[in-house]
Amino acid sequence: MAARTAPRAPGTEDTRTRLLATALRLFSEHGVEGTSLQMIADELGVTKAAVYYHFRAKDEITEAVAEPLLDTLARITEEAAAHRRRGAQIEHLLNGFVDLVVGHRVLVAVFSSDPGVARAVEKTLHHAGNFKERMLAVLTGPDPDVATLVTANVTLAGIALAGGSPELAGVDDDALREHLLITARRMLGRPRPRH
Repeated sequence: MAARTAPRAPGTEDTRTRLLATALRLFSEHGVEGTSLQMIADELGVTKAAVYYHFRAKDEITEAVAEPLLDTLARITEEAAAHRRRGAQIEHLLNGFVDLVVGHRVLVAVFSSDPGVARAVEKTLHHAGNFKERMLAVLTGPDPDVATLVTANVTLAGIALAGGSPELAGVDDDALREHLLITARRMLGRPRPRH
């Protein structure tokens, strides 16, 4: 999905991984626009040329930061759609999406609030096909009315916004997951699944 650089030399994967983790932290503190390649290099203790070795531009870094989350979301959506029963499709999508949001709170917070990440996500989605439409299709079924579409959109956006909310940063993962699922099911008019 994100632009690929030339094959990496042995030992560079750790630098690339650290670079992406550093970029995400700086994006969460300063926003994408407020984070320069020089800031990333300084934080890593490397030269700007070392950053350019891995990525030609900040947009490529932003796309690479977003890519694993988007890949996982696409996989969850495909798995959900493969279930036979609509109820199972919806539950799989909700559980997978909530797990993803809770497991990547910082990234989700940046996704939800930073226009620079939104641009990278849109570019990545363009290359991957629009799985957001597929997510909505799982939640709404065929030929949804406006009310159903609004409810599905608000549910997905609400999960992401609440999951990445600084006000909920102190809530432990299990409690946040449970409350997000309860709220999402309530919004969609879904019963709590039986175990």
